Formats: sequence, C-alpha cells, structure tokens
Amino acid sequence: MLAATSALVLAHAPARAGNDVTQETLLKADSDTSNWITYGRDLSAHRYSPLNQINRANVKNLKVTWTLQLGGVEGGGIWSHGGLEGTPIIQDGFMYATDGWGSVYKIDMQKGHGELVWKMDPKTDHDWAGAVACCGVDNRGVALWGDQVISHTLDGRMIATNKETGEILWQRQIADPDKSESITAAPLVIKDMAITGVAGGEYGVRGWIAATDLNTHKEIWRTYTIPAKGEPGSETWKDSYNAAANGGGATWVTGTYDPQTNTLFWGVGNPGPDWDHEFRPGDNLYSDSTLALDADTGKLKWHYQYTPNDAFDYDAVSESVLVDLPGNGGKQRLSLAAQRNGFAYALDRDTGKFLWGLPFVKQLNWTKGLDPNTGKPLEYDPKLDVQIYQAAVTPTRANAVSLICPGSMGGKNWTPSAYNPDLKLWYIPVIESCNRISNKEAPKNPKLKPGEGFTGGGPTDPVKITGSIAAVDVTTGKLVAKHETEFPQLGGVVATPELIFAGQPDGELIALDAKSLEKLWSFQTGAGLNAPPISFAVNGKQYIAILAGLGGAWDKWYIDGTPGLRKIQPGSTLYVFSVD
Repeated sequence: MLAATSALVLAHAPARAGNDVTQETLLKADSDTSNWITYGRDLSAHRYSPLNQINRANVKNLKVTWTLQLGGVEGGGIWSHGGLEGTPIIQDGFMYATDGWGSVYKIDMQKGHGELVWKMDPKTDHDWAGAVACCGVDNRGVALWGDQVISHTLDGRMIATNKETGEILWQRQIADPDKSESITAAPLVIKDMAITGVAGGEYGVRGWIAATDLNTHKEIWRTYTIPAKGEPGSETWKDSYNAAANGGGATWVTGTYDPQTNTLFWGVGNPGPDWDHEFRPGDNLYSDSTLALDADTGKLKWHYQYTPNDAFDYDAVSESVLVDLPGNGGKQRLSLAAQRNGFAYALDRDTGKFLWGLPFVKQLNWTKGLDPNTGKPLEYDPKLDVQIYQAAVTPTRANAVSLICPGSMGGKNWTPSAYNPDLKLWYIPVIESCNRISNKEAPKNPKLKPGEGFTGGGPTDPVKITGSIAAVDVTTGKLVAKHETEFPQLGGVVATPELIFAGQPDGELIALDAKSLEKLWSFQTGAGLNAPPISFAVNGKQYIAILAGLGGAWDKWYIDGTPGLRKIQPGSTLYVFSVD
C-alpha cells in the first residue's frame, strides 16, 4: 500500500553552497558544536553537546525563547491521537522535525524565532496505519543526506524530500503493513545508505534490518533477526510448528555505527508471543540481542543475547552507546546498552564479549542477578529449552499470573540515554515499575490478520509507576547517582558539560547537575513530554529544544500505573529555550 503525498511550501529558502550532508559531515558530527546533524548527535549516540553557554551558574535564567505549533495530533485506527517522540535535526540555523504521522517540518531559526519554511505531508492513511501500529502514532525523526531529508512513515515507506523546497523526490515501500509491519525509528544514514528497522513485534512479525541505496533507491541488503530453518540460530527455536515465522525480534530503535570497523550495532526486540515462552522452546535467537553487522553486507559479525527464552517482554532494542576508554592493555572499545530487563551492560564492541553489568532500577525480581563471567541471568541453564528464572514470578501456563519487576515497559524503553565523555558518566532514563502479567497459551501456527495481537497474555498495572535518571561511571561499571522523579522517564535525556536535561510526561522540563543529579531548574510546558531534548547553537547562541505532545502506548496500556497523567491532553508544540 503506497499513500499519496504532498508538500506545502510556505517560504522558499534559497539554496546555499556547501551545506550538503556527506559521509565526512556525519563522521565529524561530534566536533560540529553548533549543529545536531544525526539522530544521536553523533554516530556513537552520545547525545552530548559540548556547548556551555547554558551552565550550572546561569541555568536558573533559562527561559522560553519561542514556540511553534506543529500538527499531527489527529488519531487513527485504535489510537485517539498522535504524539511527538522525535529528535529534531539541526543544520546551519534550520531545524527538521517530524510529527507522529511522518510529516516533516523545516523551520528557520535564524531570526531569533521559529518560522515554518515548508511542511512535507506524506498523506499516511490514518485509519489503516493506526490500526496496524502496535504502540502509538510515533515517528522519531529524520536523517540528512546530500540535499535531501530522509524520513520514514508509519505505513512503512521511506521518503526523500528536497531540503530546500520541501518537494518529495522519491519514495519506496520498505515495510509491509499487510503483515502488521510499521516503521517508527529515525533512519540512520551512512556511506550513501539509509538503514531502517521495523516495528510490530506484538503482531507476530519477523524482524529485520534493511539498507537502502540512496543513489539508486534500491535495497542493498536485508538481514532478518529471526533465522529461517537451516540458518545459524534456527536451532534455538525448538518447537515443531515453525514458531520462528511469527517470532518477533523487531528493530524499532535507531542503531549506531563504528566507522573504524565498518560495523553497525542494532538492538533486537522480544520474541513472539511475548509472554508464552513455552510456545517457543529454546533461546530464540536473535531476539533480545545486540547485533553487530557488517555495514556493507548486513552480515552478522557477532551477537549478544541478554534474556534467552524471554518470558517478560524484555526487548533489547536500546541504542548501543559506543565509548572508548584508555586501559592498561590499550584502548577499551565499549558498547553500552541499558535494557528493559533492568540491567545496564558493557560489551567489547569488537568481539561482543561481556565486560560488566549492573541493575539500574530499584525493584528487580525476575532474576537474582547476572553471572559475572557471561552476563547471563544466574538461573539460565543452556540445557533447558524453557527457562524458569525466578520461579515465583516467571509467567508460565502453570503460573498464569505473576508480578514482574521491572514491568514489561522495562527499566528503560526506547528513550535514549546520554554520555558525557569528560566526566565518563552515562545517564540512563529509568522507568521504575512492576506489572502484573497474565499468561495465556498462544495458538499454534496462527493465521494472523493485520493488527491482530500475538502476545500470549498481557500486563496490568496494580502498582504505581515512577521514574528516575541514573548516572553510571563507565570506568568502574558502578551506579554513582540517581535522581528520582514522580513519573517514568518516557522521553530520554541530553547531556552538556555541566547539565542534564530531561522532559517529564506531565509536561515539566528539568535541568540536573551533571555530577550530583541535583535538580537546578524546571519549566512546565503544559503538554506531556515524551521526546528527547537537544542542544544546539544558532548565530553563536546556545539553545535547548524539545517537542511537546504525549503519545505512544502509555496512555492506552499503562495509564493505570500513573493516574496523575490521566488529565494530560494531546499537544503538538516545539519549545525552544535560551538564557539572556
């Protein structure tokens, strides 16, 4: 299904020489202090801005500079409204932002306020796409390549838009919504390729990661996260009815890239059905894993699986934060990931070897801990086809109702973390939660219709859900500070030399001291926040920006755990802050 498209051009920005985005531009993104040129600010997902005009001494003077109303609030399918989860991209005084339906907005910020230059509306079929989208009307941002803006739509398309005019240049269908596949992640552009992940694990999809040639507009490679029969890893699906065909393993968060080894790092979601792990005996590779892939071919270099035979819906889609540390034997090259199972991990990013792990949530009852040598849960037994971790809380057909901590939204969800390379501190946005899980036997060889769940049970929320921001010293693998919040962290964080910024789902934007995590400033936007903030500079002045508009799955599936969010209304506003 391919929807019609249109572009609304409100003002024409003249072409300027030298602002095409190249591979060199992206490789140098971390040293480009003014711009935020790719999803994680750099290809390593540090989300760290070295700008320091806004600092510990003057953050109390941070005020709204300007706001701009966007669209995309309207609902469709099973969703009452769209939300904003995107990371805006900044280049040379222009912002490129998205709403949940995949419309792209170019905003001129050079006059001290925001002026809409153009809006590209992909004309996504709201009812159809909204019916097959598992977890909200979401879009997490765009990528820049050459003179084009590369974006995704909820109904599975990639669109290239002319950066200056807003004209749609080409598009191609990547995901198949007839199979309940959708796309919510921002594309990752490297080497004239756009890398795409897929959403829909709760609907029985077979996950994949795909690369598109941006010159020819054709697919270069597609790597499936659930192996077909006879492929390496298929032996870890030990059922007799081809459970891997609906095995999940969605890849719905943007990955990272190491140019030194030409390696992509991508997280993989939970196996399907979510909670009936007896349906799919075996470790269920490559679900709940980080994959290291050759960027040119998509071939697997290594994998690390966090929760084999997952019974808890503990996706491992979190971004791999790539960090280099000095060491006695030479530089340590780390891949850091904070996962839904409540543990933060450090892996050797060249080999996938486990280095250390630690819990970052207050309540964790599904396992006693991690094996210090392998990082696997202590109860994991490779000889067993069905893993029973902590027996009292592992959902099974015999133990049909259990209370798991962290809950199925995880200790951390898709929300991005941040890393301060000077302080060597890694900041994790935390959901402090427990869920009651009801296990239900899934049907064998299901014939699933678009938008039909394939979960083997489901969660309820009898316990209040709160949040925190955790700081981990990556030189020691120890938790060094924590800031407790009334509500769960649903939007992610950004780091600057002295500060951390994070949005709260009740509408509050907060600034914390980067070392102590003491709260130094806050502002109530009046609209729920579940997008990550960013920092950038225009004409030499530093700004903080965030998209305001609570969406996603929270208000449909998890609102009982956060009754204080019941009155939060849909919104769609861009807020930009600065100090005088």
